Amino acid sequence: MKITAIGVNAAFSTGEYESTLLEDEACDLIYEIINSPEAKYLSKDAIKARISQLCKTRYYPRWHSNFLIEFDMPSIRDGQSPYRLLLDVGGDIRHALKAINLSSRDIDGIYISHPHNDHIGGMEYMGLTTLFNPFYTLEKKQWLGETFIANKLFNEEKTWPNPPPNAKPDLFIHKKVLGPLRRAIGPGLDTVQGVPDVCLETYFDIHLVGKQEDGSTTTHVFQDGEETWKIKPIFAMHVFSSSEEMPSYGISLQHSDGYDVLMPTDIQYMIPPQLEVHYRKADRIYMDCETSPFPSGVHPHISDLIDNLAPDIQKKCLLYHYDMPPQVPEGMFYGILKQGDWHIYPDYS
Repeated sequence: MKITAIGVNAAFSTGEYESTLLEDEACDLIYEIINSPEAKYLSKDAIKARISQLCKTRYYPRWHSNFLIEFDMPSIRDGQSPYRLLLDVGGDIRHALKAINLSSRDIDGIYISHPHNDHIGGMEYMGLTTLFNPFYTLEKKQWLGETFIANKLFNEEKTWPNPPPNAKPDLFIHKKVLGPLRRAIGPGLDTVQGVPDVCLETYFDIHLVGKQEDGSTTTHVFQDGEETWKIKPIFAMHVFSSSEEMPSYGISLQHSDGYDVLMPTDIQYMIPPQLEVHYRKADRIYMDCETSPFPSGVHPHISDLIDNLAPDIQKKCLLYHYDMPPQVPEGMFYGILKQGDWHIYPDYS
């Protein structure tokens, strides 16, 4: 299993603007200067002014925290590529995926931990672009034939069938997150011309995980070569408002030999009491980490993680979800994630 940090920053992080000069423009400028008759008379200020004329202002974004998990099992898309699962989709997953040379056509499934915008903002993009991609999966291509998707949904019998399961991305979600997600993204997805009964199931093959109505707990097992990973939702409190609570359902990824990767997503406390046993058991922990000078109270702050987190747990933690990278004592944590960092598991190093 491979986990890539597509984005590592907090919900309201912004990128930086820089004045830059493209390579070809820089070469042309140098050539122009050294070959001009007055080259030896040009002042530093004159050269700087010419550079400023050619410079372009470029934006270097910071993507919201989300992850790509890849399993060595057949993709639903082509049966050959690795199965790619997004853990949350950021505020806008389009550009974050492009930064690692992927797009919606390369994604098999999504897990949503909670319905905050910096975790679900990319769902409309994922749903619409896969729905209108007639080649998204082999089964979809066969199901559609030469028919346009809207015409297929509004068929001759004037019924509105949803695409078959393997013609759309998987959506893994806890039932307590499903309702709020429907409300949050429903209007944006209700946009297939002429088809009245568009719903979340039109776009995604929904798999409920966690505690079910009958009291049983549903997990999902992903094949990874000759081994397996079991994905299990992990409840933690994220936000208390004046009227109700907002939990976040992170995940525990349990390898068939017992290795455990814990990804709690957004949590309120350094170690939520109900999760302490999971933190003790985990071999690797992806820990959200505020670095704002004004703590919000809905994420663990770096000062708490440094001062109060047990050393044996610190050593397991990869930190992310910050405004600016945290300054920490050398060797205290397993690492501080940067955008694009990846790890292969199980990691017995």
